[in-house]
Amino acid sequence: MNGDSEGIQEPFDLIRLSLNERVFVKLRGDRELVGVLHAYDGHMNLILSEVEETIMLVDVEGESIPASQRRINVAKRKMEMLFVRGDGVILVSPPSRA
Repeated sequence: MNGDSEGIQEPFDLIRLSLNERVFVKLRGDRELVGVLHAYDGHMNLILSEVEETIMLVDVEGESIPASQRRINVAKRKMEMLFVRGDGVILVSPPSRA
């Protein structure tokens, strides 16, 4: 990886450069977060503020219904501050740097 110009040499460097910026976090259980990253550690525990959580809820009434015909409900909620435990984190996407 050639990251001399931005100081990215290891994966956590990208997270470090995203401090105090809005990030996208994908979690286990079909949950997604968008919020401002304030802190992280080596276990990927995160502290976010101004968080919007999106939860995908699949309607599984009767397992005989094909997956393509099941309803997906989306629930959203906003939180001022959130601690995210690292073992649930699948992906952290930094802000786009255009």
